[in-house]
Amino acid sequence: MYRKLLALSLSALTMTPGIAIAQTLDRAAPINFQGRYLVSISDADMLASAYVDGRLGPREGEDALSVIPLGGHVRDLRAYETEATNSVAGPPVAVAVTPDGRYAVVVETFRPRPEGDWQNQRFSDLQQGDRLSVFDLSNPTRPTRVQEVSLGERPTSVSINREGSLIAVTFHPNGAGTETPLALIPFRAGQLGQPTFPEVASVSSGEELIHAEWHPTQDLLALVNSTTAEVSFARLTSQGTLESWGNVVEVEKAPFIARFTPDGRHLIVNGLYWGADVEGRWNEAPRGSLLSIRLEAGTQADDSPRHALVSRATTGVSPEGFAISPNGRYVVTTNLERSFLPYDDERITWFSSLSLITLDPQTGQLNHVADYPYDGILPEAAAFDASSQYLAVTNYDHFDDRIQGGSIDFWRIAADPLNPQPVLVQTRYAVPVTRGAHSLVLVP
Repeated sequence: MYRKLLALSLSALTMTPGIAIAQTLDRAAPINFQGRYLVSISDADMLASAYVDGRLGPREGEDALSVIPLGGHVRDLRAYETEATNSVAGPPVAVAVTPDGRYAVVVETFRPRPEGDWQNQRFSDLQQGDRLSVFDLSNPTRPTRVQEVSLGERPTSVSINREGSLIAVTFHPNGAGTETPLALIPFRAGQLGQPTFPEVASVSSGEELIHAEWHPTQDLLALVNSTTAEVSFARLTSQGTLESWGNVVEVEKAPFIARFTPDGRHLIVNGLYWGADVEGRWNEAPRGSLLSIRLEAGTQADDSPRHALVSRATTGVSPEGFAISPNGRYVVTTNLERSFLPYDDERITWFSSLSLITLDPQTGQLNHVADYPYDGILPEAAAFDASSQYLAVTNYDHFDDRIQGGSIDFWRIAADPLNPQPVLVQTRYAVPVTRGAHSLVLVP
């Protein structure tokens, strides 16, 4: 384990001799990113292009968990890191933080790359992981691993319930060693308990339960089946089992993650449009989508709740991750576009993008505002600040190979006072982290 301080480099202010400048003068655009800290993880084992050509490329450091304490001006923010084995080869929900902000939990989808000549190492050389690691964040400048356990092979997502007492982990069907594709692990005082593997009625053998997400106010899980493109809901019983809750909802091609709105009335699900019928499975995917599902929109004949699709919005290409603002009014998707292709592939887009979508918290209606291309590679995750006015985005790598590592980039939601339509604006502020940043959480 190692710890490393990464400082955001700042330009020195040149002052003309003999001219005093008031200390209160600051011509920078205002930015007040609110919250306690940001938590991200980085996979140092592979270039983004390994998804396409299989070549892992040179390694940059070791897999890491990064903590960015917030407060003061964003230009002064720094990341504090510790080793944390993880993998980008899964949905960008590989880290979760307890509601009190004390602990972070990380799943290991693939193990760290083997030692050897990087020029001959390929993605297929990576072995499936099986670890779940717990980190103490009580001192965010010194994150410390306090526990590590082995579960089934190839865990893909992690979510923590509202009390911080129960952790849900999903497993890829190509993994091994679990009775079902879902584990529930008790968690108390920073220690993991004995996992159970409840039956998941909505997922058949061989199908992929890619994400399980806890509801913000109830012992209720949203279950994303990427094989059948369906979302189901299951309640936790007093006996610790799961019982189906309402109908299964059909969603769009290749759902990846699901997020509840802050009030828990709606569930937002993305559609990546990947598949065996897409060239390269994802290399030539069309534009993606977001769907909103209203929970308990009505009742069925047996008096069970009826959940309903209520709205759809188009996004950029391959919207792997998205964030919902704390006020429930905005959704931003992080679109890979084709930024991850090898540099000599004529299909490459020398940009990634974000899609800004407004959300009506009462009705669940989605409205696509615009896409915002920018210079970055494989942005998988984003997190709003507590004020809902600013956004942090993971940047896996840079097109300029002279820039080492990845970064957490900062954006703002802004508007022309004479035309209040919201827009996304990328600021010039960024915090360097280990290359491969792919999952991100705000601790408010």
